[in-house]
Amino acid sequence: MRWLARATHLWRAACGKSARAVRGRGRRFWLRPNKTRTSTYPTKYFLRVIPVVAILGDQQASLFAHGGWEGGRVKNTYGTGLFVMMSTGEKPVISNRLVTTVAWGYQGKMEYALEGSIFVGGSAVQWLRDGLKIIKNAAESERLAKSLDSNEGVYFVPAFVGLGAPYWDPSAKGTITGLTRGSSAAHLARGALEAMAYQTRDVIEEMKGVATAPFKVLSVDGGAVGNDFLMQFQADILGLNVERFAVKETTALGVAGLAGIHSGFWSREEFMKVSRVDRVFEPQMSEELRKKNYDGWKKAVGSSKVVEG
Repeated sequence: MRWLARATHLWRAACGKSARAVRGRGRRFWLRPNKTRTSTYPTKYFLRVIPVVAILGDQQASLFAHGGWEGGRVKNTYGTGLFVMMSTGEKPVISNRLVTTVAWGYQGKMEYALEGSIFVGGSAVQWLRDGLKIIKNAAESERLAKSLDSNEGVYFVPAFVGLGAPYWDPSAKGTITGLTRGSSAAHLARGALEAMAYQTRDVIEEMKGVATAPFKVLSVDGGAVGNDFLMQFQADILGLNVERFAVKETTALGVAGLAGIHSGFWSREEFMKVSRVDRVFEPQMSEELRKKNYDGWKKAVGSSKVVEG
């Protein structure tokens, strides 16, 4: 830990105040649209002043990495939760069931986004592994799901902590419907994976109701996107192409991309050549089956609601 002590010593020496006062000294950093943010610390402790030209939240950075400024492009991050986001351009769009937020600002313009946060995504698969212990690892869920030709009417609503966007129902309870004597671990694994796709569609349906741009493609990232069954089912239940990028760390890529554009290192078009698509999943499900499956999901969500009295 000597390096940490040495770094702390240099930091305090450079600031000339205590660690607590360092935060107050942060006021000497200025951040304005299209202006460079630089350090005012004495250069004798650093080789040079390093400009900070881009700062983004993690979901906004991911959206930027996916080229989210293009109309009709939606991104979803599949982690323990799910985070669906789309740019709405220079005009904020208000929804009662989604979050309106700033996407990014540069070149004198501020752009906005709609975001839907889903509480439980990949953590449902973790529950199958750690709670029920019916799988040894997350990758096993794909093999089990593929062993079935369909969900056979079994739906898993993972409302372990209520339901997030677009329902915002903290009283909802985790629910599994359609079980029969023939149901098995494969049905639960498939149900957990399908639930991520259904919940993503729930948010996108809400976005369609308030956004004006046509929906063309869903760009995806996060730990669960390596599951080919999930990605294909997502394309099927949405009726949209799903693009999986080769670069997995899209948050880092997005903020690096914006920094490069702001500093003149590359253009938007040049940056998008770095963000290569690994695979495109195209819809294969019929519209009739898509509607049947989604209707079944909506009924299952209704069953998760707690009725008072």
